[in-house]
Amino acid sequence: MATPLPARTSLDQATRRQVEERLAGHDNHLAQAYPGDDGMRQPVHTVYVPADRYHRDVATEWGARARELVAASGGTAAVLEAVGVRPDLRDAVAAQVEDKLAREPVEDLRVDLEDGYGDHGDAAEDEAVLAAASGLREAIEAGTAPPFCGIRFKCLEAATRARGLRTLDLFVTALAASGPLPDGLVLTLPKVTAAAQVEAMVEVCAALERANDLPSARLRFEVQVETPQAILDAGGTAGVARMVHAGDGRISGLHYGTYDYSASLGIAAAYQSLEHPAADHAKAVMQLAAAETGVRLSDGSTNVLPVGETSQVRAAWANHGRLVRRSLERGFYQGWDMHPGHLPSRFAATYSFFREGFEPAAARLRAYAGRVEGAVLDEPATAKALARFLRRGLDCGAIGAAELTDRTGLEPGALERLR
Repeated sequence: MATPLPARTSLDQATRRQVEERLAGHDNHLAQAYPGDDGMRQPVHTVYVPADRYHRDVATEWGARARELVAASGGTAAVLEAVGVRPDLRDAVAAQVEDKLAREPVEDLRVDLEDGYGDHGDAAEDEAVLAAASGLREAIEAGTAPPFCGIRFKCLEAATRARGLRTLDLFVTALAASGPLPDGLVLTLPKVTAAAQVEAMVEVCAALERANDLPSARLRFEVQVETPQAILDAGGTAGVARMVHAGDGRISGLHYGTYDYSASLGIAAAYQSLEHPAADHAKAVMQLAAAETGVRLSDGSTNVLPVGETSQVRAAWANHGRLVRRSLERGFYQGWDMHPGHLPSRFAATYSFFREGFEPAAARLRAYAGRVEGAVLDEPATAKALARFLRRGLDCGAIGAAELTDRTGLEPGALERLR
């Protein structure tokens, strides 16, 4: 047995203090700019409804239309087959999809007063936005509002800035006057081209809070990444990274805009897709910009709708399910759905993804927590990733709390301590 060496050090107290002083500013910057994920629920999708089609029961209506389409196209089994759910998981996933479509078909609803609504004139838009605020309040009071909801107003570019700000002002003012703001309120700032627009949005949110007696920092917003300048600005840097840190903690998410971004790059309409190489590049930059900031990511949408003959519906489900799965594998846990028929394939693909990964993730986390040696030696960072994966599975309903504890030996709350 080797003789232990004496514990001797060479650094004096002054040197160690100098290191602390030198890095104190950077430590503070990391704590403020990169706080990490807050562990709160993230919706698996966002549904966009043009303002002139919005009403208090629109989420329930989407669920009913989705169930009707499923029934007319071969039932839930046909959805799962089209999406490619593993045979051994189909019974469990089928039950979850059917329950979801009946109970909570829409997780995040955005009343659209931008591209999906267009220009109806100022008087009509004023009427539409006030009706949206009224309808949302009615849905909240009736208990039928989705967990997350809000509006997308017109962008802050010169041509639409005044209209966009008026719409935002009308909506927030009317909603605040009618009762408490919903916890899941989300405002969407589209077509952002510069951090200056984010800074302006921060100022607008603060002014709305003061005017409506809202707590400071109550209003948060998501940024739509759908312009080339957001990915590469004139100075040759990633504009979206500047945007995230210009948000002063108010940015909740970065949402990729499939078709605006593709069109801006000159990609022909037939090839515009969220899986185009240009899309993957943009989303990789978004992912880097948002990493450990607490800002969530969302992929875009597909314009291939499940309509027409049964064969067309099933082909659209297969395409959508494949794209949802692709996004999930790349770390994008949210996307846009543009049609009620997208809901079944969204939930089938999402639940299948988490059900497939549940057993191996749970086994690895149990071994890590119990310090059990196995074929895989996981690092603390990997344990955090496993915990986040299982937390997302819990939040979306793919995994139950009881089975989580049974497989991992951990209560759901313990996942928060690992994240």
